[in-house]
Amino acid sequence: MEALIPVINKLQDVFNTVGADVIQLPQIVVVGTQSSGKSSVLESLVGRDLLPRGTGIVTRRPLILQLVHVSADDHRKTTDENELDSWKNPRLLSKGVDASEWGKFLHTKNKIYTDFDEIRQEIENETERISGNNKGISSEPIHLKIFSPNVVNLTLVDLPGMTKVPVGDQPKDIELQIRELIIRYISNPNSIILAVTAANTDMATSEALKIARESDPDGRRTLAVITKLDLMDAGTDAMDVLLGRVIPVKLGIIGVVNRSQLDINNKKIVADSIRDEYAFLQKKYPSLANRNGTKYLARTLNRLLMHHIRDCLPELKTRINVLAAQYQSLLNSYGEPVEDQSSTLLQLITKFATEYCNTIEGTAKYIETSELCGGARICYIFHETFGRTLESVDPLGGLTTIDILTAIRNATGPRPALFVPEVSFELLVKRQVKRLEEPSLRCVELVHEEMQRIIQHCSNYSTQELLRFPKLHDAIVEVVTCLLRKRLPVTNEMVHNLVAIELAYINTKHPDFADACGVMNNNIEEQRRNKLARDFPPPAASREKPVPVARKLSAREQRDCEVIERLIKSYFLIVRKNIQDSVPKAVMHFLVNHVKDTLQSELVGQLYKSLLLDDLLTESEDMAQRRKEAADMLKALQRASQIIAEIRETHLW
Repeated sequence: MEALIPVINKLQDVFNTVGADVIQLPQIVVVGTQSSGKSSVLESLVGRDLLPRGTGIVTRRPLILQLVHVSADDHRKTTDENELDSWKNPRLLSKGVDASEWGKFLHTKNKIYTDFDEIRQEIENETERISGNNKGISSEPIHLKIFSPNVVNLTLVDLPGMTKVPVGDQPKDIELQIRELIIRYISNPNSIILAVTAANTDMATSEALKIARESDPDGRRTLAVITKLDLMDAGTDAMDVLLGRVIPVKLGIIGVVNRSQLDINNKKIVADSIRDEYAFLQKKYPSLANRNGTKYLARTLNRLLMHHIRDCLPELKTRINVLAAQYQSLLNSYGEPVEDQSSTLLQLITKFATEYCNTIEGTAKYIETSELCGGARICYIFHETFGRTLESVDPLGGLTTIDILTAIRNATGPRPALFVPEVSFELLVKRQVKRLEEPSLRCVELVHEEMQRIIQHCSNYSTQELLRFPKLHDAIVEVVTCLLRKRLPVTNEMVHNLVAIELAYINTKHPDFADACGVMNNNIEEQRRNKLARDFPPPAASREKPVPVARKLSAREQRDCEVIERLIKSYFLIVRKNIQDSVPKAVMHFLVNHVKDTLQSELVGQLYKSLLLDDLLTESEDMAQRRKEAADMLKALQRASQIIAEIRETHLW
């Protein structure tokens, strides 16, 4: 199982080359407040001085530190086949340099550092290059590998120390920036949290344990490290803390003794510090000496990381395979660089036209599920929107009894009417039928808007290749829009004519109007009988008095108005039925079907020209970059999948 950590290091290297953070690899994240001893703990694990020192915030960028154990007997434990061929490099030995320990940075490519002072200086230089020299922080990590026979295989992430008050020219929100950076790393479920707290502070107020608990409430991924055991007040000890009686942590609590600043200034080597640490633990905590100290911490971290990797590996393999499939699909959507421009242009035009027509027919590959679109929306407009609007039009809307009576009187001229004049009926029914024109034209407008919206639907869901060529996309949209714009007045004219045709001839002989005519005839017969009764009144009949202008309608006038209303309503319903049937047919013929039939030929005629090829098939500026990034990520994922596939089952136990 020892081979699992180098595997993760290989994966880390693979993804570092593409600058991606899509895979959450198992790693140990070190968190703590400023001056809590984080750097000293890391240097003790490495066994060398390599981290910048100073006052205030020193670590201002995440440092991803990979420790790789190498030995004279087995130099193949390096994480990359392109690393040094041996743990001792002849080129360096010829210069009198002991190359048993060396370091490499990702950003300096293959440059090898055997002087750890140079490593420290390079960390400072790289930090200032990105973060500046104003004590600000950056989330862009520094990647460092240390090869040594004195280390165990580990992957550690050193983060900036938490602070409360900005000092000097630090940003006002420095505390929030650091907190967000720490949470970003420790929220990774595949990370182990190494919470560093000084022994001379109250554990109950430990900021490191507090922030660790937010991302790991159960403490299953948290290991506490208590530093500065030798600096506790006289008469006190950390026995209860080390035994987990104060703050329970699932992975345990390990105490260590750091080098003091005086030790660092006096160049006390880490090996001597570890020896003194062991002597202190034997004297102060003899019963716990074997379960504390830097060496025990290193072994524990190595064991925890190996077991953690073993547990995370199946999910990690699945995640890599899923992402590889996604990036393959993404790369396919970007397409290959154009070689045959004429063929590519014709294919794109044909595909767009086909998808546009299929969207209307309801046979498109990508069917919208959140709302109606295309042909389904047009059908809804015809039979729901337009149909209900016509049905809501009152046959007698805007028509009063006085209007009807006035029309009857105007149709008779100076002569009193014996019967209801047909001219008044025709005049009034035309007025009502005219009201059907506005909703009919609105139906045309709604269908036109939907056909315009289909263009965007096809661009977004069906022909994503067009996103590669924004000028071609804009040109296609313009051609289709112009085609729709040209068909709009033709369709409106036809719909206007449909209403005008109904107004041109009031067909009172319409079969469906026969019943209404019967009512009319019965009423005329009744009026004739009433006239005869007036010509020969009974002797006792009294003469009628003159009727003033503002008066109640007579029984005859009331009957005449009712007859006209019934006739208007009956004829209006006939015409409305005709309009409700003929307008959708006209819209389909003059607008929808015409566009479907001529769309491809219109696009080819307008765009398929040799002078336009170079301009139309110019890719967007960032398309080549996105294609390269997707290809690099796919290559990294495929390499990662290959690395994991090489792990034998025996490595897991």
